[in-house]
Amino acid sequence: MFENLQDKLDRAFKVLKGQGSISEINVAETMKEIRKALLDADVNYKTAKTFTDEVKEKALGLNVLTAVSPGQLLTKVMNDELTALMGGQVTDLDLKNNPTIILIAGLNGAGKTTFTGKLANFLKSKGKKPLLVAGDVYRPAAIDQLQILGEQVGVPVYVNKESKDPVGIAMEGIAEGKKQNNNVIIIDTAGRLAIDEQMMNEIAAVKEHTKPHEILFVVDAMTGQDAVNTAKAFNDRLDFTGVVLTKLDGDTRGGAALSIKSVVNKPIKFIGTGEKMEALDVFYPDRMASRILGMGDVVSLVERAQQQFDEKEAAELQKKIRKNKFDFNDFYNQIQQIKKMGNMKDLMGMIPGVGKMMKNVEIEDDAFKGVESIIQSMTKYERENPDSIQQSRRLRIAKGSGNKVEDVTKLIKQFEDMRKVMKQFSNPAAAAKMMRNMPKIPQGKM
Repeated sequence: MFENLQDKLDRAFKVLKGQGSISEINVAETMKEIRKALLDADVNYKTAKTFTDEVKEKALGLNVLTAVSPGQLLTKVMNDELTALMGGQVTDLDLKNNPTIILIAGLNGAGKTTFTGKLANFLKSKGKKPLLVAGDVYRPAAIDQLQILGEQVGVPVYVNKESKDPVGIAMEGIAEGKKQNNNVIIIDTAGRLAIDEQMMNEIAAVKEHTKPHEILFVVDAMTGQDAVNTAKAFNDRLDFTGVVLTKLDGDTRGGAALSIKSVVNKPIKFIGTGEKMEALDVFYPDRMASRILGMGDVVSLVERAQQQFDEKEAAELQKKIRKNKFDFNDFYNQIQQIKKMGNMKDLMGMIPGVGKMMKNVEIEDDAFKGVESIIQSMTKYERENPDSIQQSRRLRIAKGSGNKVEDVTKLIKQFEDMRKVMKQFSNPAAAAKMMRNMPKIPQGKM
């Protein structure tokens, strides 16, 4: 997401490179390029114009500091204004009621049911006890899909396959949730078009009877400006409390993320970044602005890591590393935890500077497949004793995993090198000594 916009903004900032000051002329030229970049990203025209006018006004009102170039100053102004454009501050779900009732709405194919499962998983990880209610009585297999997702994330699903009354099912689900002491009840609804008056009346009736504390409107980010127009039509009828942008890992230009808050004046609360149940992020406008400008998002990267890595397990692993007992079982487990963090290219894009370098590099979702197949072809003894894997064993592992012997040897060598570095850094005194002995970079070489 946003790769094309990033490139075009970079080109726009180059207009100011080498300039000693910000002037009416060079800012006007830069703003013209930025407006063009936003429109190409499918941002609403009024939004793009208002945004560039505000950036220009603020840029011209600032003095250029000696230590800060005009390009850097404009990047700072852009970052602040993009953050404000997308809502300014993170907006949390209102979960103070017991039970909290959340109604999910949106178009056909926007990913509502998948998001419903992801939200249940997210809330469960926060210590909540959610119940899912299967209220889509029209789409074939929608109920089955929600039951499968509920099973995947370990959350109960209320189902009534005999009924075709969405209002009745929603009310039954709420009653069941109260009976089972569920403190969050999430009601999935059928996809509908804003122009379908009967279906819009139906969801309005569901809202009226259930009195939800949150109404989340799910939008497919790949539909760009259409998503914004649809959101406006739904908001006029439902007055929803927040927006969810799905499929941000796809080939999307990002216009919906940049326009939707200014058009409907409702916050984006979540973004979906993949098919896995863990691929759901709270939307932080400031972090998204940093990513759009190619400055990375280390905070989100660390948060994703914290969600997957257990403190107790980490302490045990630290002990094993210190004793040089880190083995292929540990290595394999670490790979599984990294995979749960999300799409590899998306993760790399969160590291400042790396996103731009990786933009033309294709990283497959199964990037670890070869490594996993080699480890899975090892015996229990070999995984626990990496030093035992000599040539004859390597031949057998290569055959069993469908790889070359050279691939097995290369992995073992990389594993050994990694193990040495990890052992050194696990000892604070050794790590400090290693840092002191690193060659100094001569002044003026940076």
